[in-house]
Amino acid sequence: MTGPAPAPSDLARRATADPLFRLVAYALEAAHGRPPTAVWSAPYAFHLGSPGLVAAAGWPTAAAAAPRADGLVRLSSLAHPADSCDLPLTPSGPPPAAPDWAVRPYAVLRALARAGIGRGGSDLHVQGSLTAAAGLATAEPADCAIALAVADAHAAPGRRPDRSGTARLLADALPDGDDALRRAVLFARPGRALLSPVRADRRRRYTAFDPAAEGARLVLLAVRGDPGDRPAELARAVDLTRRAGALSAWPPGRRPGRSVLVLLPESRLAAARAAVAEDFRGRGRPVPRFLNITVSGAARREE
Repeated sequence: MTGPAPAPSDLARRATADPLFRLVAYALEAAHGRPPTAVWSAPYAFHLGSPGLVAAAGWPTAAAAAPRADGLVRLSSLAHPADSCDLPLTPSGPPPAAPDWAVRPYAVLRALARAGIGRGGSDLHVQGSLTAAAGLATAEPADCAIALAVADAHAAPGRRPDRSGTARLLADALPDGDDALRRAVLFARPGRALLSPVRADRRRRYTAFDPAAEGARLVLLAVRGDPGDRPAELARAVDLTRRAGALSAWPPGRRPGRSVLVLLPESRLAAARAAVAEDFRGRGRPVPRFLNITVSGAARREE
């Protein structure tokens, strides 16, 4: 039995909507037999070279949700088409067995239920626009998109989720996550970097960070191939971009991984791409990906 919900917007069939948001709305309806009440997007986020500074990227994760009243959560994702699951929503005690991908979304739903949000259960579909291979953190935008979509789906008409409350809830429920990145997801502004406060009660501060306005390009450089070779290959790719005119390069997360963010003068982007591609092809290695990054705003409800 499903609970009452306000009339949903027909996002899945709106030709002018972003394809990702149309897709998650349609996928929830296809998987669970009814349209979503709320669809939220949450940007991937990254650290800057300076300590404490974070910003959001113009690539989103999306979550579609509809409320239930029978204490059941039904979770699905196009990234895991064979691992949809129906689970009882138990706010405390040992969690039920779930597919690996669904463990973290279920933890978010439990935390919401303990806070009195969505105790009746939810239908939920989540989908990212990037994979882990890109090297940007995937957990934090998904956590935020899920929490905001489910809270919105269960809210009274006209009310929107409390972002500060969502940040606190996720920090408590998922202490292994990157709280600075979550705050970027929830509070970012276009063309601005957020100075992550040391204490939750500190006022948020922003500083200008808009490479495009300064005639520069921010790109995510991700290497592929054998994991054991990645550190050396990534360092080689960065060195090649620096020789081609890159201004700076730094890891997007707290720990080095498969990618770096590179800031280049716009006039040197083609030369940097060509230098990296020529070197890697010449050695028979997979050519790294260059992904353009715009500095975007925070999570939002998709109407």
